[in-house]
Amino acid sequence: MSKSDLKSLSPEALSAWVREKGMPAYRAAQIRDWLSAGVTDFSKMSNLPLSLREALAADFAVTEVKVERKLVSALDGTVKYLFSLPDGETVESVLMSYKHGYSQCISTQVGCKMGCTFCATGMGGYIRDLTAAEMMAQIETAQNDHHVRVSSVVLMGMGEPLDNYDNVLRFLHMLGERGNAQIGMRHVSLSTCGLVDQIYRLMEEKLQLTLSVSLHAPNDAIRSRMMPVNRRYPVDTLLAACREYAEVTGRRVSYEYAMVGGVNDSDACARELAQKLRGTLCHVNLIPVNAVKGKDQHPSSRTRIGAFQHILEQNGITATVRRTLGADINASCGQLRRKAMEEAQKGECSQ
Repeated sequence: MSKSDLKSLSPEALSAWVREKGMPAYRAAQIRDWLSAGVTDFSKMSNLPLSLREALAADFAVTEVKVERKLVSALDGTVKYLFSLPDGETVESVLMSYKHGYSQCISTQVGCKMGCTFCATGMGGYIRDLTAAEMMAQIETAQNDHHVRVSSVVLMGMGEPLDNYDNVLRFLHMLGERGNAQIGMRHVSLSTCGLVDQIYRLMEEKLQLTLSVSLHAPNDAIRSRMMPVNRRYPVDTLLAACREYAEVTGRRVSYEYAMVGGVNDSDACARELAQKLRGTLCHVNLIPVNAVKGKDQHPSSRTRIGAFQHILEQNGITATVRRTLGADINASCGQLRRKAMEEAQKGECSQ
């Protein structure tokens, strides 16, 4: 029988386990303090009774991820990690430096089911969900490796966060718990391709995070070609959920819009998008799409992006163009893992 992950346990669950072992409640806090100090070997938790250390070893494991590969941008210091998980699978994460501190983009799944045409992650298919502890371990490992403190988190790496809802929700709660990263919800951004049912579930949590919705098109004709999820949740259905989300939580929704040359970047698209978003609490983030090997796509020109932004702003929609970081290391999601997999396959074939 596989052991439970100790770090994924809520404080309440850990306290209950400690009580079941006949130990006083303060032992739970001692365990969390050891984990916070980076001690994962139960035998070294010296202020715990031997019987409790043995019980921990019998019932639990502590998830750790290892740096498999690491690329550092010579342009802006962005660090791209390929982390290996306990079962040998790999995920990507990106550490970015801003004036306000370090932000980290983490993965929530190994692979992805969504099949968005402009994304490298889905090309390898979906393998499994990450646990809450595996998400947290990405932050802890990057902090220890780069000797910095991460002050904000973006759930925009490999996978669809809301397709791994329970583990992601547990991770979000873990962020503020004793012994973890101590990152407040206003410093967390969660990106989704638009799973409407789960957006409504998240709305009921009333978390003060930023919901980032991968919109990428103003209508169903274009969006369904780019994102298969649109056939299940059309644009108007998605936007209605986002409007309600903003009203209930009081938090502005950020719409991500990947600018693909000749596909979704026309003046007509900008006007249609502005019309659909008018009067809502929102922000549009325009993103020059990344070139991905095996995909016939190219980013819109700077002139085209500027014109698109101007039309939105003329119509009262706040819009910014995302600053490109790590351009020299292919810092967009899925590309490093895919390269590593291709190299491994070539190695097997040459043997």
